[in-house]
Amino acid sequence: MSTRSEAGRRTSTVPDGWQLFYSGKVRDLYRSAQHEGRVLMVASDRVSAFDRVLEPGIPGKGALLTSLSLWWFAQLDVPNHLVDSSSELPAGAVLVKSLDMYPIECVVRGYLSGSGWVEYQRLQSVCGVALPAGLRDGDRLPEPIYTPAWKAPLGEHDENITFERTVELVGPDAAAALRDTSLAVFATASAIAERRGVILADTKFEFGADPVTGELTLADEVLTSDSSRYWDAALYETGDRTASFDKQIVRDWLAGHWDKAGAPPELPAEIVERTAARYRELIERLTGI
Repeated sequence: MSTRSEAGRRTSTVPDGWQLFYSGKVRDLYRSAQHEGRVLMVASDRVSAFDRVLEPGIPGKGALLTSLSLWWFAQLDVPNHLVDSSSELPAGAVLVKSLDMYPIECVVRGYLSGSGWVEYQRLQSVCGVALPAGLRDGDRLPEPIYTPAWKAPLGEHDENITFERTVELVGPDAAAALRDTSLAVFATASAIAERRGVILADTKFEFGADPVTGELTLADEVLTSDSSRYWDAALYETGDRTASFDKQIVRDWLAGHWDKAGAPPELPAEIVERTAARYRELIERLTGI
């Protein structure tokens, strides 16, 4: 086994022969000459907010969110990149197909929240999609909307774009397939979550093309607490629209203790544990295990 460690990163353990070729804020990707066309994707315990990796990480987070992705892949009738998720792999690791990734984050919003609410207050729209007047923070939208973003290079901010811009980037057929598949997956996942007392407010998907068949393939993480905004349905009905199952606890604490200048402060143990507990609760609520 080999390990890798850098400042601001937790050490990852991977099988011998795998070489790191990409490190994101949370995930590390490895290639091996012995596994052509395959990628070892490792979800770490790192946590990020406001485009910064924070310390410390959330213990067990990588394994938890990988488990949730695997559960969702099994619920969805959509081709995905998964090859192997055996227990012989490191915690939080899966073996996946190497895909020709589209440079688009396929964001679907079913509720008005976050950056969408901020934009709506100024323009009565979200990412250029006009919305009815009089909506409040946390309101359910008349129907889910597709608001894609361009995936910027590491270290740069992603950029919200129009559907017309995605056509320019990937062509009309791929752009339509990305939109339609994203909306369909969101509808399926929303219905599954609602039956378990959970609201899927918004999420983002990533897709690639199979290099052999060209088939549109769901990749990366899917419908996890890091890529999605989940709310407790019962509390939502009482008017509490803040009971989320994601890292909002981290965002809220950081917003009150950091002016976004210089290095962010270390997360208190209480914030780390509360976040971990919310991750665990969501998985229990959705999967029943």
